[in-house]
Amino acid sequence: MRAKFHQCDVKNRGKIKRVTYTVKNSKGEAVEKYANVYLPYGYDGVKKYNILYLMHGGGGNPDAWLDSCMLKNMLDHSFCDEGVEPCIVVMPTFYTDTGEAGFDPDGDGRRTMAFQTELKEVLIPAVEGKYCTYAETTDAAGQKASRMHRAFGGFSMGSVTTWNAFMENMDAIAYFLPLSGDCWAVEPLGGKSHPDETAEILHDKALASGYKPDEYFIYTMTGTKDIAFDQLLGQVMAMRKYPDTFIEAGGFAAGNFLWHFEEEFIHSYECVCQYVYWALPWLFKA
Repeated sequence: MRAKFHQCDVKNRGKIKRVTYTVKNSKGEAVEKYANVYLPYGYDGVKKYNILYLMHGGGGNPDAWLDSCMLKNMLDHSFCDEGVEPCIVVMPTFYTDTGEAGFDPDGDGRRTMAFQTELKEVLIPAVEGKYCTYAETTDAAGQKASRMHRAFGGFSMGSVTTWNAFMENMDAIAYFLPLSGDCWAVEPLGGKSHPDETAEILHDKALASGYKPDEYFIYTMTGTKDIAFDQLLGQVMAMRKYPDTFIEAGGFAAGNFLWHFEEEFIHSYECVCQYVYWALPWLFKA
């Protein structure tokens, strides 16, 4: 089922900007990075916007979403033609060193976890210190106060990054959009090999956060022909054993956990762009 943004143009287009920031690589050297930032049509620097951070898959970079699918057209269409509340969308990368990109499961797993510190200490301040969001300040207190207006999602290794964000950065983020990728808290592809242990870790992290089930939200999706289907399905089935923590009720108005799989969809940006399209109306509604 393809959304109509694939066949149409829009009159009012958002803009793509670039934010640069400096981090330390694995050797302790300063490295300049960048993130692409989508600003919706009409952005004037005065109105406050919700914000979605969207991570690419393994081997990608901040341009991957824009190069590999019609993400920008989809966002323009959703916000201008379908009445979805506009938000800012940020496309960063978990890679740091020049030339390190290239799918490396063990290395990428470590990088997506290391990225969690960069996310809260460098990326969010760099982006939200420049653009108008609900963060009155970009320090830890400001991020916590504005967390209900912040989402994080990603495709494949970006989905692994998203599960890590759920475990490590719930103080800054309330909405999570893991797409076509499981949680690697136990081991790579642990959603299939160790679903019960993986679900237990996520459950324990949710409890330890101190947030109630109506203060965090997960919308996870994949396709039946996606290489990630089995591991994500196994993990979701195990998460269902914790209905006090992950409340599956058909929508965020009644629960905090949505699981969707699409028949015949594969492991591709085009398919995942559809998932983001379907998720946008659900975000920031609590």
